[in-house]
Amino acid sequence: MSEARVFHLKTPLTDEVVEKLRVGDIVYVSGIMVTARDEAHKKILETIEKGEKLPIDLRGLVLYHCGPVVRKRPDGTWEVVAAGPTTSMRMESVEADFIAKTGVKMIVGKGGMGKKTAEAMKKYKAVYAVFTGGAGALAADRIKRVVDVYWLEELGIPEAVWVFEVENFGPLVVTIDTTGRNYYEEKLQQVWKNAEKVIQELLSK
Repeated sequence: MSEARVFHLKTPLTDEVVEKLRVGDIVYVSGIMVTARDEAHKKILETIEKGEKLPIDLRGLVLYHCGPVVRKRPDGTWEVVAAGPTTSMRMESVEADFIAKTGVKMIVGKGGMGKKTAEAMKKYKAVYAVFTGGAGALAADRIKRVVDVYWLEELGIPEAVWVFEVENFGPLVVTIDTTGRNYYEEKLQQVWKNAEKVIQELLSK
């Protein structure tokens, strides 16, 4: 087995950079990372559909499926206590549209995503990477500061759009790349093939 390639990237990411990434590559990201879960995806897409300007330009940025645990310091700034990933399939129904309309170049979460997202990533040059679930404290340690937060009162802390400045955020493992290859889909197909083989063997006995 060949050794995994390791990339240290800085936002904003370009097409040329993400096109070099392949399934299995390990990535560490520095720069701006923006969180968005279900409600934030809906809010962002609704804002775009209304022809209104987003509070932050998402082109070239990293989108993190995350509902962080935060607390406010006495000086009014925010401290991120934990920032573990949210299950990404929750956003599968809207993610392709989100990629097309916002220009994000990397999406980070857990559990993988489906065919529609993979197709959009191939078309619009983006990748999906997983961060280890249950490592929220490690993630928080890589967040240097909260740059801003949007729609906090309307959506609440977990669903608000948080803008983080991160340093060497990772390790992230690429599981969907710009060729459309989807690691989780490949493994799922392999499981079904193995299951069918076992069933046929049992029936033939």
